[in-house]
Amino acid sequence: MPTLTAPDGTELAYRVLGDGTGAPVVCLPGGPMRDSVYLGDLGGLAARRRLIVADQRGAGLSATPEDPASYRCDRLVGDVEALREHLGLDRMDLLAHSAAANLAVRYAEQYPHRVGRLALITPGTDAVGLTVTGEDRREVGRLRKGEPWYAAASAAFDAIDAGEAAAEDWVTIAPFLYGRWNETAQAHRAAEGTQWNSAAAEVFGSEGAFDPGATRARISTLDTRVLVLAGEFDLASPPHVLARFADLFPRAEFVVQSGAGHYPWLDDADRFVSTTVGFLN
Repeated sequence: MPTLTAPDGTELAYRVLGDGTGAPVVCLPGGPMRDSVYLGDLGGLAARRRLIVADQRGAGLSATPEDPASYRCDRLVGDVEALREHLGLDRMDLLAHSAAANLAVRYAEQYPHRVGRLALITPGTDAVGLTVTGEDRREVGRLRKGEPWYAAASAAFDAIDAGEAAAEDWVTIAPFLYGRWNETAQAHRAAEGTQWNSAAAEVFGSEGAFDPGATRARISTLDTRVLVLAGEFDLASPPHVLARFADLFPRAEFVVQSGAGHYPWLDDADRFVSTTVGFLN
């Protein structure tokens, strides 16, 4: 697995997937601080565009840094820039999933001239100060009322939202994150427990990580094409919240993938790849 050295000496790993044509797409995994293996090949996207899939410091095969404070989102921007320089790219197309969208947006505000196109997949919105409320999530969750697991998952969500969660409640709500709670989704969820650096995740969004006012001001003048892709059933990043997120960019395309959850490449790979490639190309 290829590596590079970050400015502070931390060794960072990344995977190169596929032999698709055109310039590579640099992919940032979410979590935050989750092993990038959960992205797979993004539903076959690697067959259409070569993917550079980064492991963030302290996650996957990247080394643990000496300074745990370097897990903070704004400080990870330097790692993204180091990867671009290492790859020898003047500008790069950037794809970020979930929490990593915060990192991608922070990178784009600091290095706007280094981003070709920016694809934000079921993105987190902390960097721009958009809060997702419990009722925002319930509005999406109610779309799943006909599912056999709905009653138990809804009760577990209510306990979590009330601050009364038991450990099993976090397992019970998992179907809300997938468009189809089938064997593929269940295996994907089961692998999750070994893929997180929970200590690093706690630092990622800690005090100082985000400056929403400054970020909004900078991205309001961003001359970069942006894709904001939402999943119709995504409890983590509800579509109606992401529509407001997309409105913050001058050149954003907002797409809701029907029948999809937080991992749209698992729910309908063909549609996900078609949408993403169409945008990137």
